[in-house]
Amino acid sequence: MKWRSFMRVKMSRKGWITRILPLLSLCLCLLGGCGAAGSKAGAQQDFTNFTGQIFQSEITASTLNMHYSLAHPENFGILEYPITFGKVSAGAGMEASVILENWKQGLEQFEKKDLPVSQQMTYDILMDYIKQELPASKFHLYDEMLRANNGIQAQLPVLLAEYTFYDEQDIRDYLGLLACVPGYFGQILEVEQTKAQKGLFMADFAAEDVAAQCTNFTQDPENNYLLSTFNDRVDGMEGISQEQASLYKQENQKLVLGQIIPAYQQLAQGISSLKGTGKNTGGLCGLPGGKEYYEYLVARTTGSSLSVTEMQKQADRQREQDLKDLEGIVEKNPSISQKCVAYQLPTEDASLILQDLREKMQEDFPAPPDVSYSIKDVHPSLEEYTAPAFYLTPPIDDVSQNCIYINRAKGDKKMQLYTTLAHEGFPGHLYQNVMERSCGLEPIRSLFGSSGYAEGWATYVEMQSFYYADVDRDVAAFLQKNQSALLSLYATADLGIHYDGWSLRDTIDFFGKYKITNKAAIQEIYQLIIEEPAHYLKYYIGYLEFMNLKEYAMKRYGGDYSDYKFHEALMEMGSAPFWVLEEYLPAYWKN
Repeated sequence: MKWRSFMRVKMSRKGWITRILPLLSLCLCLLGGCGAAGSKAGAQQDFTNFTGQIFQSEITASTLNMHYSLAHPENFGILEYPITFGKVSAGAGMEASVILENWKQGLEQFEKKDLPVSQQMTYDILMDYIKQELPASKFHLYDEMLRANNGIQAQLPVLLAEYTFYDEQDIRDYLGLLACVPGYFGQILEVEQTKAQKGLFMADFAAEDVAAQCTNFTQDPENNYLLSTFNDRVDGMEGISQEQASLYKQENQKLVLGQIIPAYQQLAQGISSLKGTGKNTGGLCGLPGGKEYYEYLVARTTGSSLSVTEMQKQADRQREQDLKDLEGIVEKNPSISQKCVAYQLPTEDASLILQDLREKMQEDFPAPPDVSYSIKDVHPSLEEYTAPAFYLTPPIDDVSQNCIYINRAKGDKKMQLYTTLAHEGFPGHLYQNVMERSCGLEPIRSLFGSSGYAEGWATYVEMQSFYYADVDRDVAAFLQKNQSALLSLYATADLGIHYDGWSLRDTIDFFGKYKITNKAAIQEIYQLIIEEPAHYLKYYIGYLEFMNLKEYAMKRYGGDYSDYKFHEALMEMGSAPFWVLEEYLPAYWKN
């Protein structure tokens, strides 16, 4: 059995930008007399107005979020908005609680039974979110915006480089955002300083990773890719004179060199200066109330209602089954290890692989609408800190903007490349997002998707994609079971480190039981898990929850069950906590 010594998890854009609830007012103008028309149609319109109001206030709280969510905000009644990244402060938890209480009061004015099924589902998703977040406001300072892989400092350059210019106003908004970066980073650093004063600052190795990443981005500023990518986008715009384009390019260069680069340098210096102030170098359970915070974080991240203990037990059971299946394959096919090394795929061209996946999936999944997508390489300055691949979701009103990034430095090849592209493209993130958009979900649903759903789905279909590849069935099964078992190890380590307080020695011992003995690699895993609590769980627990849901559907529908019908219902329901999906599955099942 050949294990990968270290797995770098792939990321979609879901959850990339920290969403700060806007304190636009102390009241959301709660709708009086919901359903005043005395009919279900009246209640439906009132609910649409209510959720539309929440959507508008939330989406305009961050210009970056708004731009990635809406290609044409004017079509959603958004004509004026501030240029901002959102508010970041040590007191944001209390402010968010006020907003959430107002949302809760607004929702409670509706009789859920008077709403159509789609709105009932939205009601439950919103109420679930509110009830989860309200008691967690006390843990505001436990959240971390600066993480080596998923932190805003890592995400921002890519998001800026991919900021689409639909019209000239987008260029002005973009330049306005660049001017906001120093202040935004300053707010983040102030929060980090408050955390340091309270003994809640990150471990030294995490601070070193963040600072090194910021420093790496500032190398060779005159050739920073935020300059070339901006110039290319402006040159591609129609209706802009050469003189105006030149002025925009000059302004961008001035902002990148005079604002962005110094902001990253100052953030690196500020984080480095706080080293040594953190009181906890292990899992979250080492912080006061850390175990409770981790339980909340796990629930928020995975969308699962399972307890941590239940997750540990299911991960153990699935791993035991995968290992048993692997042993069975070896008994039947003793040369399987050699075959898993020697196999070849017809191509390693990403475009051809995506075409192959799109064709082969259609027996098990509804055909997606025709959409365009691009495949790009991660810029060299971000290769070290970026996943092997990731997908940027399109705006909800323009599904043509699909982009998959591939990190050539991480070097996924053969089956790893094939399944990675299934995860990011078809039938993974790209497919899921395009299908959800085509089903006409209300705009507010785009703000409350579950990362456990998104990454769990991508992992679930990634496992299925092993069997789409043109390889021997035993090779596909062996590689798939191996990948599933390996994912379970990372998830179990995450739960053990953050909930049970595993030390590095405990983690080494745990991996040693499965013949993984490279101490340097395990230490890297250990530190990554400390930096990114619950990160692996959205992949593996999300995957297990889809398997649980599938088992539920098979038992409920018996001979009427098919994978096609199951996947069709999921795409029409859209992203939601798993208990909501199970409750509403019968309403979306097509006989």
